[in-house]
Amino acid sequence: MSAAANDTFPRPAATAPAVSLREVRKSYGPLEVLKGVSFDVAPGEVVAVIGASGSGKSTALRCINGLESIQGGSIEVCGHHVGTHLSEAGLRALRQDVGIVFQSYNLFPHLTVEQNVTLAPRRVKRMGNSAARELARDCLAQVGLAEKADAYPEQLSGGQQQRVAIARSLAMQPKVMLFDEVTSALDPHLTGEVLRVMEKLARDGMTMITVTHEMGFARRVANRTIFMRNGLVWEVGGAEMFAQPRTPELRDFLGHEL
Repeated sequence: MSAAANDTFPRPAATAPAVSLREVRKSYGPLEVLKGVSFDVAPGEVVAVIGASGSGKSTALRCINGLESIQGGSIEVCGHHVGTHLSEAGLRALRQDVGIVFQSYNLFPHLTVEQNVTLAPRRVKRMGNSAARELARDCLAQVGLAEKADAYPEQLSGGQQQRVAIARSLAMQPKVMLFDEVTSALDPHLTGEVLRVMEKLARDGMTMITVTHEMGFARRVANRTIFMRNGLVWEVGGAEMFAQPRTPELRDFLGHEL
């Protein structure tokens, strides 16, 4: 299916995919959640994944990061092969290149913002304290929270905590960022704070896959949007798919969301 490029966030030139899913299948017991999902994401591309609850979109994201194993098909991410079996060493290498941010912030309440952000670089990348602190300040500046480095999570709003979670992922200097409904627990004002950070990352060329219910964000920022239904990729398109959906299922979904 063809996709029109987003004029504000232009799609990068054709190149080898940063992320490639081929006939990916995932089941929980007798329940098949992914039924042969295939799609590619180019380096520097922003892809939004939309669909009703239970459509498989969050599961697909978790499979890309190795948080869920797959029963069939294959996933290639930045040169890492994610098949039905992935070694611990392979998993660690994968997660150094792929950051993921969830709806829940999962910040350590007893650590300052800076300490939350530096934890993984120091422990995983064996980065020295001084270099890790400098990196944390840079990442916090990217999300507009440089002045909050010494604060504790409880002193921050929900939107600020989510932005810290994004900074924490950025501190690992990933090649791909995954966002799993990161604004669904926030009120509209705080949602706007987080979406503006994600828009800046898109402008800076970060490869991003975001599972979202924010149709305005998907239409405005994503180069392509993937509509999933019943564990399948149902429709793919650019911004035009919101005005002219090709399937009645997407038309019905958008009718409830917009």
